[in-house]
Parts: sequence; C-alpha cells; structure tokens
Amino acid sequence: MNDRSAGSSRPERLGVALVTGAASGIGRELSRQFARNGHDVIAVDLDEAGLAALERDLASEPGTVVATVALDLTDPDAPARIADRVAETGRVVDTLVNNAGVPVYGPFAETDWADERAMIRLNVEALTSLTDHFLEGMCERGRGRILNVASMAGVVPTPTAAVYGATKAYVRSFSLALAEELSEEGITVTALCPGETDTAFMQRGGMERSAVARGDLLEAELVAKAGYEGAMAGKQIVVPGRRDRLRYYLSRLLPRRLAAKITRRLWSGSQ
Repeated sequence: MNDRSAGSSRPERLGVALVTGAASGIGRELSRQFARNGHDVIAVDLDEAGLAALERDLASEPGTVVATVALDLTDPDAPARIADRVAETGRVVDTLVNNAGVPVYGPFAETDWADERAMIRLNVEALTSLTDHFLEGMCERGRGRILNVASMAGVVPTPTAAVYGATKAYVRSFSLALAEELSEEGITVTALCPGETDTAFMQRGGMERSAVARGDLLEAELVAKAGYEGAMAGKQIVVPGRRDRLRYYLSRLLPRRLAAKITRRLWSGSQ
C-alpha cells in the first residue's frame, strides 16, 4: 500500500472515500468525482500501474490525499487485509464505494464454472464482506455512506449473462434492504444501476461479442457523476441517463418473460 498522508500539511477534507476497482472505468471516474469534490480517496485495485496513474492524476486535486492498496479482492482474506491497512493509516472510511466487478458472458451451460465462481466471489462476496468490515465503524460514529455499483443487468433477467445479472440483482436487493435497516442510523446506502457503459469492462468476459457492447454506450464520467451526486443526496437507487431511467421503469411494468426475451435479444451476439 502507498500512503502519502504522513506529514501532510494539506487542510482537512470532506472525509475519506474508499473505492474498489478504482484503477479504470467507472471506478476511476468515481475516484475523480470524490477527489474533485474535496474527499480524500483510498483506491483499491489489482492493477498496480493503474493505481499509480490514478494517484498521479488525483495529486493535481488541491488538498486531496491518495492512498492506494493493490490486491486481489477474490482472495477471501482481502477485505480484512484492506481494513487492517486502512487502520494503519489512522484514517476513517466515511464513504465505502463497492465498485469492483467483472462479467462472464455466454450461455450458462457453456461458460467455465471457475470463471463464474470467481465472479461471484468478487461481485458478491467481496462487496458484502467489505461492507461488513466498514459498517461497524459507521454505526459507532452514527454517520456514513455506502455506494454499491449494481447494474441495469440486475433489474431484469439477463439470458447469456445469467450469473452476472444475478450478482447485480443481489447488489441491488442487498443495498435496498440495508438502506432500510440503516435508515435511522445516520447511514445511507445507494445502489448505482448504470446501463451499458463505455469502459474496458465491456471488452471483458466475452462481453465484446454482445450487441450491447457495440451499441450506444454511456460515458463513464456521466455514470460516476450521477453516482456521486446520488450518494451525497442519500438516494437509494440511481439510474444514470434518460434512456436507462425509462428502461428501468418499463422493466417493472413488463411481464417477466417478455422482459427476459427482450434482454436476450439485446445481449445476443447479433444486432
């Protein structure tokens, strides 16, 4: 871990945001949003080079201190190790941003179970464990924010990405339930549900074969800005972009089977 806070004469900022999957895509843009708005950032990612680049980028934000933690969140001990390292910095995490995630694309009968299991460990287990680690301190202080990055893929069934969609449905459901549990504790929980976004994520796990990867994609900066503003406002659900907000509300009205058929066509390998 790299920590540049020691001996810093920079003024106190608006608390610390810990962002996972911070080296690229939506996570990088979320880190930038928090830094630009006066928060210190602790960035977590497997990509050391990406973290170093992010640290250099955020160093230009006046008063922002960046600590980076490079590790693999699919390691069952990773969340505990992050918590231990954060404690070593003498900092308190005011906002937890669970952004790290990966896709696996293709008919479930044809995908590799090892890939699916690794995805579940990252998208579900690591997110839940990190929340468990940092929520206790938030409850003791009577304040805090949690921003979980879900997806429009978690709103309706997603044939050809069945397990990925299920992991994001978990994130959305977990976030909404936790938001209610903590509604009188001074802690807010926000689920960010973006549609298809123009990041390297769309070229991973076979997603590059899908029609959605070749369609009209959201900009990561727009998604991150909406997520940041929604979390600061204490919103429970944030869906960036007019198109996807319409899709979100229509999905609640359509019969489930019809919604699944439409999604399958959108996520298929042909336009």
